[in-house]
Amino acid sequence: MSSRLILSIFSCLLLFRQSKTEAKSLEEPSSILRTAYDELQRKGFPSGLLPNSVANYSLDTSSGGFSVQLQGRCDITLPPDNYPASFSEKIAGRLTEGYIQDLTGIRVRVFFQWWSITGIRSSGKDLVFEVGVVSAKYPSSNFDESPDCEGSNHLSS
Repeated sequence: MSSRLILSIFSCLLLFRQSKTEAKSLEEPSSILRTAYDELQRKGFPSGLLPNSVANYSLDTSSGGFSVQLQGRCDITLPPDNYPASFSEKIAGRLTEGYIQDLTGIRVRVFFQWWSITGIRSSGKDLVFEVGVVSAKYPSSNFDESPDCEGSNHLSS
């Protein structure tokens, strides 16, 4: 009788483990195939907000907290006003539908001073960049393509 009980428990554990493994394998392909650029688009942002040098990213789907790892620091020129911008090797924040907040790792040079971009809002056709209490609005179409890093910080794939 005890061998039947042990066999029953073992069978249940085996079935439980197998169903858990199958569920996990069903979830993995979509998360593996999604890129940081895809996640931006899913939340209403153009993929060109990130440079071409993304090496890795993580996203907590429940809180929206994210971290993007670049291949190194990346300098670009932001359209259309040609402001110099600098991406740190790590960019972090919180991504929700139409809003990136608590943003760290992106700075822009305006009026001879570097400012941190702290948030970005999307209305579909326009993006509003927040720099503290100041903001600037630009067409989303300016960010349809991911920029290449400039100068000595450019890392080829």
